[in-house]
Amino acid sequence: MRSPQQILAAAKVIAVVGASRDPFKPAHTVPLQMLRHGWRIIPVNPFVTEVFGVPAIASLADLDEPVDLVNVFRPARDAVEVVRQAVAVKAPAVWLQSGIVSAEARQIAEEAGIDYVEDRCLAVERAVGRITPAA
Repeated sequence: MRSPQQILAAAKVIAVVGASRDPFKPAHTVPLQMLRHGWRIIPVNPFVTEVFGVPAIASLADLDEPVDLVNVFRPARDAVEVVRQAVAVKAPAVWLQSGIVSAEARQIAEEAGIDYVEDRCLAVERAVGRITPAA
């Protein structure tokens, strides 16, 4: 399994489940920061048509291209279903944001052979590791 830093450095396209239009929520500020640092962000939220000017999709099943990472801003109780969807779309890695932990989601990811990170912030890892997106 890759480290969080390796996962982030290898990623170009990140699907953000639970991306928010609310500029005061981490589910908005974190993906926006990743976008500004060069990652391609696909907001996944069934209740909005766009987030930070980027068209949103309703679910991971609606992806029409491969993603390198699924970033999760949903409560832990929702993480299991999100990880199942990530496995179904063949995402190589899932990342649950700070404060989100799920033993069952971890088990699903491990059984599927995909990288799994929980309770860590993409933006913090990017800043601390001075990570840039894959070329």
